[in-house]
Order: sequence, then structure tokens, then C-alpha cells
Amino acid sequence: MKKILLLTIFMVSFISHAQITLTGVVKDSIGEPLEMANVLAINKITKKMSSYGFTDAKGKYKLDLDKNTTFDIKISYIGFKAADFVVETKTENLFKDVILKVDNSLDEITIVSKMPVTIKGDTIVYNADSFKNGSERKLEDVLKKLPGVEINDAGEIEIEGKKVEKLMVDGKDFFDGDTKLGLKNIPSNAVDKIEVLRNFGDVSQLKGVQDNQDRVAINIKLKEGKKNFWFGDVTAGAGNSTDENLYLFQPKLFYYSPKYTLNVIGDVNNMGEVVLDRGDIRGFSGGFRSQSPSNGTNISLASAGIGFLSASSRNANKIETKLTALNFSYSPNKKLDLSGFLIFSSNSNGQKNNNSIDYVDPITPDDFIQSLTDQTSNTGLFKFSANYKKDINNQLDYDFIGRFSNEFRTDAVNSQVLSDISETERATPYTINQNLSYFYTANENNIFALEVKHQLQDEDPFYVASLENNPNNNDDANNDGFDDAAESLGLERSNLFYNLEQDRKVKSNQLDAKLDYYNVLNSKSNLNLVIGTILSKQNFDSKFFQILDNGTNFNPSPTIPGNTNPRTTNDTEYNFTDIYAGLRYRLKAGIFTFTPGFTVHSYSVKNTQYQTELLKDTFQKFFPEFNMIAQFKRSESLRFSYKQEVNFTDVNQLARGIVANSYNSFFFGNAELTNASLHNLNLNYSSFNLFNYTNVFARINYRKTIDQINRNTIFEPGSVVSSSTAINSPLDNESFTAFGRVGKTFNKIKTSLGANFNYSKTYQFVNEQENTNIINSHSYNTSVGTNFRKAPNVTLKYAVSFSDQDNSARAAIVKGVTHKPSISFDAYIWNAVTLRSDFSYNEVRQDGNKQNAFKIWDTTIAYRKDKDAKWEYEIVGSNLLGTGSTTSVNNGTISYAINETFILPRFVSLRVRYQL
Repeated sequence: MKKILLLTIFMVSFISHAQITLTGVVKDSIGEPLEMANVLAINKITKKMSSYGFTDAKGKYKLDLDKNTTFDIKISYIGFKAADFVVETKTENLFKDVILKVDNSLDEITIVSKMPVTIKGDTIVYNADSFKNGSERKLEDVLKKLPGVEINDAGEIEIEGKKVEKLMVDGKDFFDGDTKLGLKNIPSNAVDKIEVLRNFGDVSQLKGVQDNQDRVAINIKLKEGKKNFWFGDVTAGAGNSTDENLYLFQPKLFYYSPKYTLNVIGDVNNMGEVVLDRGDIRGFSGGFRSQSPSNGTNISLASAGIGFLSASSRNANKIETKLTALNFSYSPNKKLDLSGFLIFSSNSNGQKNNNSIDYVDPITPDDFIQSLTDQTSNTGLFKFSANYKKDINNQLDYDFIGRFSNEFRTDAVNSQVLSDISETERATPYTINQNLSYFYTANENNIFALEVKHQLQDEDPFYVASLENNPNNNDDANNDGFDDAAESLGLERSNLFYNLEQDRKVKSNQLDAKLDYYNVLNSKSNLNLVIGTILSKQNFDSKFFQILDNGTNFNPSPTIPGNTNPRTTNDTEYNFTDIYAGLRYRLKAGIFTFTPGFTVHSYSVKNTQYQTELLKDTFQKFFPEFNMIAQFKRSESLRFSYKQEVNFTDVNQLARGIVANSYNSFFFGNAELTNASLHNLNLNYSSFNLFNYTNVFARINYRKTIDQINRNTIFEPGSVVSSSTAINSPLDNESFTAFGRVGKTFNKIKTSLGANFNYSKTYQFVNEQENTNIINSHSYNTSVGTNFRKAPNVTLKYAVSFSDQDNSARAAIVKGVTHKPSISFDAYIWNAVTLRSDFSYNEVRQDGNKQNAFKIWDTTIAYRKDKDAKWEYEIVGSNLLGTGSTTSVNNGTISYAINETFILPRFVSLRVRYQL
């Protein structure tokens, strides 16, 4: 590691000493500096680009040039005639000022096409070939090398610290709603340009009256040879591991033409390569996002699904993946665009975990749990979209999105306190969303926007648990760990097993409609008037019962503390209505844009349980809001926002009958819950400086929640079984988060430094005692990597995180530290061999004691005759060091746990790829 770091430092030093700099100032004919002018140096002998750059806000430019060489220098700016002059370098730095004259010709375009990076208003255009060295295979490999672009731990694209919400190819949506499919599947050799669309807006009519600075999209421009032809690749692989034979088959085919597109992605493998897991599928929104700001009411339909664990090669010991995905678009004429996708995903995986749990309540015994889990999720997802633009003043959008699933999970658990337990869960939920938008521009000063969203959701989780029981010791001091809980639940305790079952049905129907009117007062200001409504109806029905040893059903009669009339069934209907109006005023003054506003709401909630118990409330709220943008430069801004909001719960928290969350956790709702009020402050700073290749992003958020919904948890004495209910916290919850990242590129060296800080203070009750939980966590990460075109590349990373948990039930603060250094290497050798390798080391410490340390090493060796060869052969090694398990630490509100997870064993596979 030290040798590689020294080598990297040596290369940076060598490059810097072998060059001189050409600097100067670019101005227009009246002496005003021109920011973001393109500056390009082309070697006179080789005719290749040697250096490029941009002018800063003062018109300064800087080029690093080789000594004793002759260069053509070209400087261009849109709307001005390009400057072209020759520079002959010696050993001393040079200085040259340039004045550009106004000209409406398009000479600038021919110069820009040669530049690795160009700026066109809010669009940053990367020339993909300028960042490739031959080892890339997919879009993800190219994006990782671009300045200002990051791929986060969740596999999502981040630009200037913002998550990319849309990925397009030649202007057409690519599986709208998720960027992972594009990252993992679009061939890198098909990519010509990568356009980063900042301040992105789907509706051109609203761009002048809205703030879209937090929105970013990416458009991939294909190479000319990839249009009107099928392209892509097909990969097949096989191998073996210690447990089973391995297989992989991945066809990925694409067709693009001006009129229609078709993308087909298939994936069948048991090598742990999961492109979309269950969480990704369930979060697939279809890309729809409201065009107007949030109006202060937050009501989300919570999932009542089964407890499904996400799976990857680093947290599962068995994974089988099947994926079929089809994406299409069709434009029958210039006014109408039709698009959509069909996705079927089947993920089966197994997990093995050892969990050491230390409860914060001193009288609750600690537990050690071993579990074996098998789970399968089969999901179908589809979307159909229509976009109709009658003319520049009329746009109509419609989306129809559906998701249907069949999921089941089994667990074999051994608890030190509760002995052996088996669990089974299954569900067949579905969700259907419809979105309709119409945008109408009456004239240049009056714009109308209508948005209607409808969601229909149906969930039916079924849960079964079986716990061992010795009926002869139920009343002994040393009885079975579940006996006292069984008595509180009113179970029959004379059986050899506690067989528990629970059936739930949760149906949700929600409509969200609003009309925005924008009145443009002048070139500096506009008004936005909004009126709207949210109508929500939910039904919750459930039954919790016991199956006796003789096979008959038994309906328990529970006696649970805190529940005056406990029931084992639920029959609940929850109706919610919000009617609101709001006004916002947007004003530009110099570098500032101010947007003060407010919304007024009339709420009505009705909660009916068991057809006889009725709770009804009607009230009004006033929410102020304020937004400010300071645009210091075209590439530097500061944003501040303050907003008051209200959070409403859903029927899952209100239904007061008993619900089994798991074998050791039972929950009953609270029909008298009130809404939580929220104060939210955000401060964001962004600087994307291409003059000195430095990117700085920072974000601060403070949130204060009043009447937050928390839990009152009661443990059975001497047991780990608990019952809990939802309550409105008597004290305010607070959180403060800060994030920052600095990235800088030195010639071919890309560096990054990031930091995160989080403070949270929450209140809950444990065994009727008020409990305060304070978590202070901070983490730091740094990386340095090379991006040479004809030399091996190395990237070094180091991440460290600290977490301090101060819980009022403990005398001492629980301190955790995690270290994670890593190194990755890639090289394209002899124009035929690609070598890629990744190594990481993880060390987990708790209260100064090392809990676990593990190493992961993956490598790939690939051969193809040349860059244009159709066939490629790969040897892929995964977990080559044979690491058996990983460790993580969870600091929860009622316990902290050290979890050991067993992972996939060493894999070695041979793969063959054919490129169309």
C-alpha cells in the first residue's frame, strides 16, 4: 500500500515538473471578462489535443503544456468569433491575453467537439472517449472517471452532491425511475457524449418560474454507428464453488432510431450479481415527480409487507437471480411520445446470521441469536407513459404504473433465551399508480399546471411462528423464555408448541390533486397560486390466533399492560382529507432569488374501529416557507430553505388490535395519535470550478419534530419478548446533519475528500420509563486515483466512521469505530488484455475492542483480440481470500447489536462475451 502511494506521488511530481503553464485573460471587445470560455491546445506535430481548460469568473485561463513544443491554441465562446494563435514553449511559463469579437457564426462548435468537457448553459457535456483507457465495459466504468460525478454506496449516480433522478439515452427515458439498470448494462463503447442536465425540468413552460436547482438528469448520446442498428452484448459463464455449480447468462440488446427504441435486458445467475434487488423494485417510482413544490402535508402509505432482508454477495450465502426487462419508446409523430417498460424479477437467497444483542434496559437479559433464512421475491413491474405536446403552449402527460409481487420467507432461529423458533411469512401485494399532468400557457404572463396522482395499494401479509414449550414448567421461576409472554397474550400454555398465526389485509386508496397558477409580473418576479386536496382512505383488518396441538384454532384473551381493552382482531377504517391553498412570490434581485410563501390547510381525519368506535377531528394549519438562492457565479451557488410541515401517520399505527411483528415483538396501535409538526431548515453550497478542476459541495440540515410518533415498549420481566404501542412523544425530537465533499483533479490524478456528521436526539419509553437516546456519528472518506490513457490506473480509498450512543438507560456511552481502506487497479495491456482488481479491508471496533476484521478481494482477467473484437473471454474471481463472514454494528433505541453475516464463498468462473 505504501509503495503504491509513493508511486502515485512520484507520478504527480513528474508530470508537474515536465510542463510549463500558459495563462492569460479572455475579454470581450469592451473589456468585460468572459466566464466559461473554452480553451484548447493542440500539438502541431501529432495533431492531438494536449490540454484544455475554461476561464473563471474573471476571464482567467490556464493550460499545462509540454516544454519545447509547438501548439495551436484555440479559444471560443458562444456568440463570439473564435481566437486562434500559435505558441512555442521553451522552459519558462507564458502569458497571453485574448480579446474576442462578437460574431453569430458557429465556429465554436467545431472546437468544442474536441474538448473533453464543455459547458453549455446549465448543461455539462463530457466527451466519453477522453476518459476511457480501454478497461471500461459498462456506463458505470466511464462515469466513475468523470470529474464531479460519484457512484455512491447504494449504486446511484450523484452529481454535485445531488442524486440523479433520470437517465436518458438520446433523449429517451431509459427504464424511468431507476439509474442502476443503465449503469450496469449500457455498453461503454456505445457512449459518445454524457450530458449532465443541471436545473433539470420536464416541462419547458415552467423553467422560467420555478427553482429546479436540486434536480439533475443525465442524457447519454450514442455514437453514430450505434443508431439504426442493434448493439449490445451477450455474456455466458460457468464455474464452481465449494457448495454448487455456478451459471450465468446475460443478454443485453439495444436498438435506437429517431422514431422508436427498444432495450432488452436479461439476467440469470447464481453468482451473487444482483442488478435490482427487492428494495430497488419496490422503490421503482417510474420517474414521476411533481413539478410544483411540496405543499406542507406528508402522508405516506406505509408498507405492511413481510420482513424481507436485502441480499447481495456481501450479506448472503446463497443468491439466485432472474431478471427480464423490456424498455420501449415510440414517436408516431412530432407531437406524441409513447414509452414504457416491463420488468420481471425473481430473487431467491439464503442468509445465515449470528446476532449478539445487548438491551439498554438493565433487567432485560441479553440474547444471542443464530438464524437461517430462505426468502424469495417474484415481482412484475410495468409502466406505460404518454406525452402529448399539441404546441408550445400545451403539454399533457399520463403515467400508468403497476407492481405485483409474490413473496415468501422462512426462518429457523435459535435464541439463547427463547430456544428454537421457526417462522414463515408470505404475501401477494400489489400497487397501481396513475399520474396525469396538463400544462397550459395562456400567454407569456399566465401559466396553468394541473397535476393529479392516484394510488391504489393492497397488502395481505400472513405470518406463522412456532416456539418450543415445556408445559410442565409454565409457573416455575425458571420457565421457558416465552411462557410469561404467552400468559400476557392469553395463549393456551398446555401445548408442546406455541403455534401462532396472523392474517392481515391492508387496502389503501389515495388521491392527490392540485392546480398551480403562475403569473409572470415582470422579468424579475412572478406569483404562484396553488389550490389542491389530498383524499385518503385505508382499511385494516387482521386476526391473531393460536393453533393448538390438536389442530383447532384458539382465540386468545390478552391482558397487556398499557392496553385497557386488548383485542386480537382489527377492523379499522381511516379517512383523511386535506384541502389547501397557497401563495408564493419569486423575486430576482442581483445575485439573489427570494421565494417567500405560505399554505393554509383545512384537515379532517376520521378513524372508525370495530364499526362502533369513532374518533373525528377537524382543524386548520398555517405553514410559512422561505427559499433563497445566491448565485455567486454560473458555477457557484448557495441555497437556503425553511419550511414548516406536518406528518400524518397511516392506519398501521392507528389500528389498536394486537399485531405480531415477529416472535418476540408484538404491537398494538393508538387510535388517539395526533399529527407531528415539523420545522425543516436546509443550507446547500455548490461550486463546480472547471478553471482549477475543483468541486466543492456541502449540505446542512436541521430538523425539529413536535409530537413525533414514537414507541412505548414493555418487556416481559426476565424475557426478550416485548409489546409496544405508538405514542406522541412528550418532548421534541431533533436532528442535525452535515455533509461535505471536495474533489480536485491534478492532470491525470483525481482526488476526493468527504465528511459526514449526524446528531439525533429522540425520546421513547421503555418499561414505562422515559428514555433519551442521543447518537453522535461522524465519518470521513478520501480517495486518490489515476486516469491514464495508456498506463495502469490505481485508486486508493480510505473510510473511517465513528458512532457514539448516549442512552439514558446506560451509565456509559457506547462507542463504535469502523475502518475501511481499499485499493482498486485496472489496466489495458497490449491492446488485448484487461486486468481489474479490487481489495478492501474492514475492521469493526466496539468500546475499544475489535469485534471483527475481514478482507475481500475480487479480480477479473479478460482477453479480446483488439478493441473492436466481437469475442471476449474472462476469468472472474470473487472473494478470492475465502472470507466467511462480515460484521456490522447496529445502535438501536432499545438495544445495540453486533451482527455476523455469512457471505458467498470463493467463486471462480469462466465467461464468454459476444459483442454485437
